[in-house]
Amino acid sequence: MSNKPPEPATGQPLPRVPGQADRLLRQLEWHVIRRLDGLLQGDYRTLVRGSGLDLADLREYQPHDDVRHIDWNVTARLNAPHVRVFTEDREMSAWFLLDLSPSIHFGPQGHAKRDILTRFVAVLARLLTRHGNRVGAMLYGAGGAGGAKNAEGRSARAVDAVLPPRNSRAQVLQLVHRLLQPAADRAAGGTQLGLLLQAGLGGIRRRSTVFVVSDFISAPGWEKPLAQLAQRHDVVAVRLFDPLELELPDLGLVLLRDAETGEQLQVDTHDKAFRQRFARLSAEREAALRTSLAAAGADTLELRTDDDLIDALLRFMDLRQRRAGPRLRAVQSSPRPTTVLAGQTAQATA
Repeated sequence: MSNKPPEPATGQPLPRVPGQADRLLRQLEWHVIRRLDGLLQGDYRTLVRGSGLDLADLREYQPHDDVRHIDWNVTARLNAPHVRVFTEDREMSAWFLLDLSPSIHFGPQGHAKRDILTRFVAVLARLLTRHGNRVGAMLYGAGGAGGAKNAEGRSARAVDAVLPPRNSRAQVLQLVHRLLQPAADRAAGGTQLGLLLQAGLGGIRRRSTVFVVSDFISAPGWEKPLAQLAQRHDVVAVRLFDPLELELPDLGLVLLRDAETGEQLQVDTHDKAFRQRFARLSAEREAALRTSLAAAGADTLELRTDDDLIDALLRFMDLRQRRAGPRLRAVQSSPRPTTVLAGQTAQATA
């Protein structure tokens, strides 16, 4: 008898979810999605990119265009480099690779990094499913029992739960319900974000837009699988952080606890030299993280716990649109990855 677990029945109805998930989704639909509809007039095509391409037009070569798109026949006839411009399929798939490890729970009550993650994922997933796009998710650090399966139904020990792609509101409710579950203790040893990314590499077969939502507080080794994922898919790294992780206020003696390891340390935040040293080390880590994300070829959206979600999404979609070029549906090249900083936009150098 085969030990292979059965494949997930994508046509099976999703289990009922408690009213908390539905209440939250309705609030977001009314207060966030409704406002985005008015601001964007329903055009969300910059969020994800289709898997199939059709030739739409030709235009002159521009700096940073992908040389693989040059049409050499036209170039020879016109005596000037020209590139092919493509339109995308309207059917799109998006995956959320969600880091729910202990450090995600840091932040003000009601506005912790996990709260921001839940709202961001709920809004984005609902925007996509409303337009017929499928969304799936892999959850890491959720503490789910019963052995997770990947999109093909095989064992996926690196993740706690997998939701195969569907395009219904019920799918979004199921995802929100899982994100609202109480945090589960994770075994000592810290977060291994690379395991989640490896699960994405093995489980996401069709080219998709992949949102990696994490604070990227992890053991080293996640950079290579992220780069491999970006080679196969359109990857967006959504980086969550709290301002207190960058700069400490003067609060006197404070007991700090490492959410990943449980280690505790009492520090004197009244010590100006200590606060300056903390800020300097944080800035160095910030610079190294942004460099790693850009080198991996992933677009980056930074979300602070005090960010306005609508403003953050508008910044991100604006930058994605400008990256795509003057025509929204044109896939012109493979330009440099972009980084949307909290409160501003920037072009990252790969």
